[in-house]
Amino acid sequence: MTGFAAGSPATVLRVAALAAVASSLGIVLATKTLADRPRPIEWSAQELTDIEGHPFDASALDGRVVLLVNTASRCAFTPQYEGLEALHQRYEGTGLTVLAVPSNDFGGQEPGANASIAAFCTSAYGVSFPMLQKARVSGEGAHPLFAWARRSGGRAAIPAWNFHKILVGRDGRVVAGFPSHVSPRSPQVMGAVERALRTPAF
Repeated sequence: MTGFAAGSPATVLRVAALAAVASSLGIVLATKTLADRPRPIEWSAQELTDIEGHPFDASALDGRVVLLVNTASRCAFTPQYEGLEALHQRYEGTGLTVLAVPSNDFGGQEPGANASIAAFCTSAYGVSFPMLQKARVSGEGAHPLFAWARRSGGRAAIPAWNFHKILVGRDGRVVAGFPSHVSPRSPQVMGAVERALRTPAF
């Protein structure tokens, strides 16, 4: 006889032992991969303050798609407020929340206080989506939402300039990141938002 059936008992035992080791290794690797997967954000555990200094009920974001954006009033990309408001108006009813965090991190282009930022956004762009208080969004001391996004989404979720956009799915995980030059009205952003809205939370 030829083939595997003709192998000696010792050979068969060695093959079986190797298969068992390989199987165990696969289980360990799979478990490690699941353990290392970034945890989703727990919106209800976030203590946030809106731009007017009032507590912001983050639990209202549970199960929603969130577009997190660091904004500035004196940037070449500031007109993107218009596109962000258009997204808010179009998709808010189907589960999207645009959430802005003004920041002076890049180019010193948001030097004003919260009150003046809010007044500018309302008068110049009719912004009605929620805005949080001005904060750092990069490096040490970054706002907790951006610190979480960096851990969860990696490089795509790290702002390099004003109006970086981080899309968080209904399940609380980072879906995509879009650099400053990508317009909120672009097919990339709108397509990603629509796909995220179609995806269930669990």
